[in-house]
Amino acid sequence: MDNTEENAIELHGDEEIIEVIDLNDTEPGPDDLADDLGDVDFEDPGNPEDDNEGWETEDEMEAEAEQDDSELTFSKHTGSVFCVSLDPATNCLAVTGGEDDKAYVWRVSDGEVVMECSGHKDSVTCAMFSHDSSLVASGDMSGLIKVWKVETKEEIWSFEVGDLEWLEWHPCAPVLLAGTNDGNVWMWKIPAGDCKTFESPACQATSGKVLPDGKRAVVGYEDGTVRVWDLKQGNAIHVIKGQDGHQGALTCLACNKDGSLMLTGSVDGCAKLVNTATGKVVGVFSVEGGEGKGSKDEKESNSVESVGFCNILPLIAVAYLDGTLAIYDLSTQVLRHRCQHEAGIVHLQWEESSSVVSTCSLDGALRLWDGRSGNMLSEYRGHTAEILDFTVNGEASLAVTASGDNQAKVFCLQRPDR
Repeated sequence: MDNTEENAIELHGDEEIIEVIDLNDTEPGPDDLADDLGDVDFEDPGNPEDDNEGWETEDEMEAEAEQDDSELTFSKHTGSVFCVSLDPATNCLAVTGGEDDKAYVWRVSDGEVVMECSGHKDSVTCAMFSHDSSLVASGDMSGLIKVWKVETKEEIWSFEVGDLEWLEWHPCAPVLLAGTNDGNVWMWKIPAGDCKTFESPACQATSGKVLPDGKRAVVGYEDGTVRVWDLKQGNAIHVIKGQDGHQGALTCLACNKDGSLMLTGSVDGCAKLVNTATGKVVGVFSVEGGEGKGSKDEKESNSVESVGFCNILPLIAVAYLDGTLAIYDLSTQVLRHRCQHEAGIVHLQWEESSSVVSTCSLDGALRLWDGRSGNMLSEYRGHTAEILDFTVNGEASLAVTASGDNQAKVFCLQRPDR
């Protein structure tokens, strides 16, 4: 994870006018989608050395650790905490997964454990609530996936796949998707367990996202390919590969609010903007010099670690491993702001209804940036190791972080304009 020199940013590819195509006059409701997916032909599932360059020294971490801006620290995990998500219905519960082979569901107000998700065989790297917050899915690196009912605190379903890369709930139905190391994407109805697989060439399905219409999923692969899958028919509607695809493994995916556009990020140092209706690449964003362009050695490239769309302004954010947060104007594809971090960025998230974007990085800090001005609004410290994941609640009043220091923390996001 070497820090590359600060570079300027240039744009590649022809500028195009991006049309937002409304595929449906009326948005489908949850019942329609559930019925739609009810027609899917499900198959019988059957039986189910560290490179520390660019990291802060322990002394630096300890000096900064004396400052703790958090409201609450969750300390039940006995290993690194890899993932965190909030329940979408109330934002009152968090679920965290860790190196200790466990996930915990706990209250963000007081840190009290509501449920312990145990029985995993490896580090829990995926843990999240279903769309209505009634279920929690936890998945470990070995591929053991469990689903728990929050109300009764019981495990209601489990299944084993190959080494797990990602897990994702459907946005409006009790349907779970997973991507694995062997390139398969799985989809199950929960708790019935009816199963469908989306097969592709034998390389990792490194990232996945169900689009807001609930009918399609975008999956990124280790070979740089992106596929848009029809969840009902089971076929790939678009395959973005070759020059249009990436020259290295996909690291992250995001879509805009209506699902008409998606952003893909890769270890090749590029982010690409894709029209989901046509499968056409309509924008390319990359660091100047593009060491990773066409490079076989992933370490040479300034990997894109996270991407996201602003909901209220035509802005996108691209976070790089060298600590650069780039904010681009979506309509002109021009770089608006470059927000520099001292260490690599792990994850970014735009607030739901503002132009504020938050980042977490390997230096253990959470930062809030104004997308309009590029200025840092606030910085929150308290972790003694890198932050590996974080999430911000719907009101943007608090953030929950997961860290390599075995802790999760709740930060109150105070701003004068709130």
